[in-house]
Amino acid sequence: MNQNLKITLIQSNLYWEEPGPNLSMFEEKIWTIGQDTDVIVLPEMFSTGFTMNAPKLAEAMNMTTFKWIKQMAAQTGALLLGSFIVKEDERYYNRLLWMEPSGTYKTYDKRHLFRMADEHHTYSAGETRLTGEWKGWRLCPLVCYDLRFPVWSRNRYDKAAGRMDYDVLVYVANWPSARVEAWDALLKARAIENLCYAVGVNRTGDDGNGIPYNGHSAVYTPKGETLFFEADRETIKTVELNAESLAAYREKFPAWRDADAFEIG
Repeated sequence: MNQNLKITLIQSNLYWEEPGPNLSMFEEKIWTIGQDTDVIVLPEMFSTGFTMNAPKLAEAMNMTTFKWIKQMAAQTGALLLGSFIVKEDERYYNRLLWMEPSGTYKTYDKRHLFRMADEHHTYSAGETRLTGEWKGWRLCPLVCYDLRFPVWSRNRYDKAAGRMDYDVLVYVANWPSARVEAWDALLKARAIENLCYAVGVNRTGDDGNGIPYNGHSAVYTPKGETLFFEADRETIKTVELNAESLAAYREKFPAWRDADAFEIG
């Protein structure tokens, strides 16, 4: 890292199971950002809301939502992150798409499926964590319920590369207001324990099942300081992450040197 990173969070209501209106709405919001940004983050299942109606709403990877996010990345010059419903090899995935302006992309399939909503009966779990580099920063994007499982997100020091696995942990979510205290506490904890910036983008409004969401999208520093927090209302916010500050803190407080070594079985 030799430059700061500007990351834009879009906290929004969603149209229930209506991809067309959601894509149109997010396109309008993206064009109101009003400044240059390096990364744009959308909520989990941003084109439909958190639904188990995958047989009706799932898309192949080369269809509408994929093409839309590819176009948005190209037009804005920013990396776009957000998840949507994908059908592949007769299975359904809650798939996060990492789309660069060049059209280069990566994917991450949600590892931890929310059994309390029977997500594990509808979708297939991912097996591989994604980390990628953008503008000299290492980012690790995860999805909603993954937040409750710290081992999966653990940041390790890569001796061969001489750096941490990642610098920014990003969660896209549809996290209900009934459990938002857990979201607040765990998102800040992930930043502190992993010596990284933590970014969480949640939705607002009620979904088609009558479940309310109240946002609490936020950005936290490795010290647990709040750079941004917004509850209850739709908002678009660009936050600048400081490269020098992150490097200095990791040097001054190298807790990573005392981390436990382990492998996920």
